[in-house]
Amino acid sequence: MCGRFTITHPNEALAALFDASLGNDLPVGPNFNVCPTNPVAVVTSDGGVRRVRAMRWGFIPSWYKAPNDGPLIINARSDTVATKPAFRAAIRERRCIVPASGFYEWSEGEKGARLPWYFTRADGQPMALAGVWQRWGDMDTVAIVSTEAGPGMAEIHHREPVVLEPADWPLWLGEAGHGAAVLMRASQDGVLTKPFRVGVAVNSNRASGPALIQPVAA
Repeated sequence: MCGRFTITHPNEALAALFDASLGNDLPVGPNFNVCPTNPVAVVTSDGGVRRVRAMRWGFIPSWYKAPNDGPLIINARSDTVATKPAFRAAIRERRCIVPASGFYEWSEGEKGARLPWYFTRADGQPMALAGVWQRWGDMDTVAIVSTEAGPGMAEIHHREPVVLEPADWPLWLGEAGHGAAVLMRASQDGVLTKPFRVGVAVNSNRASGPALIQPVAA
C-alpha cells in the first residue's frame, strides 16, 4: 500500500492548489492507472519555494548500482522510515507530497482473486500523499509513506497511504519547523469516501481510461 493511484487533476490546477511553480517534463494526464516506475508529479519545497516536479515512482537508495539492483521500493512504512538506512536521511531532509485524485486497494476474493476498490477524498479535492524522495544519478525518485489503516480502510487492507491535510502541508514540506512525525497517521473518519468496487481490468498495469474507476457490484 499504496500500489496504484489516479491523477486526473491538471498540472496547472495542482500548481495553483499547492501554490507552486511548474517544473519541466511533467507527466501529462489524466492517468487512471499510475503504476510503479511511472513518472509522477511531486511537490517539493526549497527554502519555502514550492515546485511541482517530475519524479520516478520507485525510490532508489543511494547504494544501488542500477535501478533494478534491489527490490522496487514504492512505499516507506511510517514505523520504520526514520530508522531504515534507505530512508533515514530522506525523512529528515527530503519530504514531499505526491498529489493523487484517488487510489486503489485490493481485497481477497474467492480462490485468491484480487478485488480492486477505489478511494477518493470526500470533499472532492486532490489527495496530498506524504512522500520521501531521493536523487539517484540524474533522476529523482519517490516513495509514498504508509501507515496502519484507519476506520475508512481497515476492512479492506491493514495499511493505507498517509493523506495530509492542507494545514499540515507546511510542516511536512519542512517549511514550519520540526515535528513532522506526528503527521504519519491514518486519515480520520470521513476524510476518505466510502470505497467502492471497480472492475478487475485495473489489475493489469497496461489498463487505462476512465472506465477503470466506474463502480461495479461488490
